[in-house]
Amino acid sequence: MLNVIWVGLVIGGVVVAALSGHVEVTTSAAFESAKLGVETVIALTGIMIFWLGIARVAEQSGLMDALAGLLRPAFRLLFPSLPPDSPALRAISLNVSANLLGLGQAATPFGLKAMQEMQRASDQADPQVASDAMITFLVLNTAGVTLVPATVVAYRVAAGSANPTEIVGTTLAASICSTAFALALDALVRARKRARP
Repeated sequence: MLNVIWVGLVIGGVVVAALSGHVEVTTSAAFESAKLGVETVIALTGIMIFWLGIARVAEQSGLMDALAGLLRPAFRLLFPSLPPDSPALRAISLNVSANLLGLGQAATPFGLKAMQEMQRASDQADPQVASDAMITFLVLNTAGVTLVPATVVAYRVAAGSANPTEIVGTTLAASICSTAFALALDALVRARKRARP
C-alpha cells in the first residue's frame, strides 16, 4: 500500500508540474534529491561498517555474552514461559545487548533467531499465532533501551552536526521511559487476558 501512495505522490507531482509549466523544477529537484541520497549513503556506509565491526569484535571477545549474562536474570522474569536453558533466552540477551549499544543491524540476526527458537518452544496450536513470549520480546525490541544511539549519531555526523553526541542523554532517558511503559502495558494486557474466564 505504501508503494502505491509513493507512486501516486510522484505521478501527482509530475502532473501538477506539467500543468503549471514547471517540469524543469521537478526534474532538477529529482536530480538534487538523488545526489543527496547517494552522498548520505556513502557517508553512512563507512560509519556503519565501523560500528558493525565493533559489534563483531564485542561478540568475538565475549563482551556481548558477558552483557547477555548480566541481563539473563531479568529475562527469566520477563519470559517465564521459556525454560532456563532455552536457546531463545541467549538470542534475546544478545539482541538486547546489541540494541543497548545502538547496533540495530547487528541485533537483527539475534532477534530473528530468538523468534525462531520461541516459535519452536511455543505451545500455540497455530504457528501463525504469536506466543506471549514472542509478543513481550517484540515489545522489548521495539521500545528497547539504547545506551549509545550509534546509528543516530552516525546520521548526525553525516549531516555535519557540530555536536553529534549531544542526544545521548535524552535518548537514554526517552528509551528507558518508553521501555518501562511498554513492558508495563504488556504485563497489564497479559494479566487481564489471564483473568478473563
